[in-house]
Amino acid sequence: MDHVLLENLFHRAVAQAQPALAVERHLPPVPKGRTIVIGAGKASAQMARAFEQFWPGEVSGLVVTRYGYAEACERIEIVEAAHPVPDAAGLEAAARLMQLVSGLNEDDLVVALISGGGSSLLPAPAPGLNLEDEQAINRALLASGAPIGVMNLIRNQFSTIKGGRLAAACAPARVASLIVSDVPGDDPALVASGPTLPLAGGRAKARRLAGLHRLDLPHAASKLLAGDDNLPPGIDDKVFARNSVAIIASAALSLDAAAALARENGVEAAILSDAIEGEARDVALVHAAMAREIAARNRPFSKPVVLLSGGETTVTLRGKGRGGRNGEFLLSLAIALDGIANVTALAADTDGIDGSEDNAGARVDGTSARRMREAGIDPQAALANNDAYSAFAAIDDLFMTGPTGTNVNDFRAILIR
Repeated sequence: MDHVLLENLFHRAVAQAQPALAVERHLPPVPKGRTIVIGAGKASAQMARAFEQFWPGEVSGLVVTRYGYAEACERIEIVEAAHPVPDAAGLEAAARLMQLVSGLNEDDLVVALISGGGSSLLPAPAPGLNLEDEQAINRALLASGAPIGVMNLIRNQFSTIKGGRLAAACAPARVASLIVSDVPGDDPALVASGPTLPLAGGRAKARRLAGLHRLDLPHAASKLLAGDDNLPPGIDDKVFARNSVAIIASAALSLDAAAALARENGVEAAILSDAIEGEARDVALVHAAMAREIAARNRPFSKPVVLLSGGETTVTLRGKGRGGRNGEFLLSLAIALDGIANVTALAADTDGIDGSEDNAGARVDGTSARRMREAGIDPQAALANNDAYSAFAAIDDLFMTGPTGTNVNDFRAILIR
C-alpha cells in the first residue's frame, strides 16, 4: 500500500535524525576542567543519553524535556516540564540550570544540548513578569500564526535565559552547543529561542512585529516591551568569543534519507524545500495544485514521484477544534484533492506529536473528504473550526507514533502514481 511506503519514508527521516547517530560525530575536545551538560527540548534527553555513552571523561549536568520524553541517564539528570505552554516545573528547571553554570572558570566546558521545544521548557520571566505572564505570552504567540523566527525574537524580550543569556551566565567557561534543528533554514539561534546563542534583531523590531501580529500581551509584558530594560547580549559580545555551535541533525538531512529510500522502492523523489513556512491550509493548496498538475499532465515531475518537504507551517486559530499544523495542512489537502485518484499523502511532526494532541499527523488520499462526509463530518466546517483531529479520527486515518526521540520539524510526503 502506498500509505505504508509513505510511513516508511517518515520513519527513515526520523531515524536519520536520532541523537545516537549524531552526537558522537560532534563531540567537542575534552577540557582541562569540568564538563557540565545542560539542555532543553524534545530531543534533549536522548541527546544526553548519547552524550553519556560517547563522552570519554567525567560529566554531570541537567537537561529538561517534555513530559513523557525522558530517558534513563546515569550522570546527567533529566527533568520533565510542560510544552507548549510552560509550567512551574520548567520554571524551577530553568532556575536550576542558571545556578548550575554559575561560578565556572575558563578551563571548564559547558555542553548545551538544544532541540525544538526548549522555548516553553525553559520559562524564566524577566524582572516584573511572572510565570502566568509568560504562559499568556506563549498562548498569544501560538494563536497568532507568526513564524517561528518572529515568535522567538519576541519571546527573547521577556526572558532571563533565552537569547544567549544562558551562555553569558556560563562565562568565562567555553560553551559548545549541539543542536537538533527544527526551524526552517536551520538558524541555530532560533532553535529553542537560542538560550546559548544571540539572536539578531533588537527591541524596536520586536515591538514592531508584536504590533503587526496584534499580540494580546499582559500589561507587564507590554510595559517591558515599550522600554529598554532586560536587553539580551549582542551578537558581538565577547562572552560568545570562545564558544562553538554545531547543527547535528536537521530536516535537510532527514529529507535526503527519505528520498533515498523512495528511490530504492522504485519511486523518484523531489525535495521541494526543507524550509517551508506559511499558513498550513494555504501551503496545502500549493502542494495540492502541484500534485494535480503531475497527475493530469505529468509535469513538472514525471509519475511516479513523491514530493517531499519540511519546515514549519503555522495555524492562525479561528475555531475551537483539535489538531496541530500537520493535521490542518492535511485537511486542507484532502479538500483540494477530493476525488483525485492515485494520490496519497502523509504529513507528521518528526517528534511524534502534532501540536498538543497524541498523533504525529495523518494520512490522506482522494477519498478522504468523501469518507469524512459519510462519517458525518463536513471537511470545510472542520477546517474552519481548526478541527482536523476530529475529522481524521472519524475515518481512522490519524497517524500515531508516540515520542520519537528527535525533532527536526514537519515531514510531508505526497505520492503521485
